[in-house]
Amino acid sequence: MSKVEHPEYGKMVARMIRAYGRRVADADEVDLAQLVGLRDELESAITAAVQGQRERHGRSWADVARGLGTTRQAAQMRHGR
Repeated sequence: MSKVEHPEYGKMVARMIRAYGRRVADADEVDLAQLVGLRDELESAITAAVQGQRERHGRSWADVARGLGTTRQAAQMRHGR
């Protein structure tokens, strides 16, 4: 996948999540719980992305931290193995 596609793909996912939130606003607590469960999915996806950046592309913790908007130490503590 080219780098150009990534921003558009991310924007599409964000729109879908917002739309899901609007739908759940008119649903019940079971649907709300499923929406909240997406937090765990997102955290898992971020961890997988960090691991891929480190293992397949040799990114440093400082590089990863810039992408996460945090410090190198915080990135390593949260997403290190």
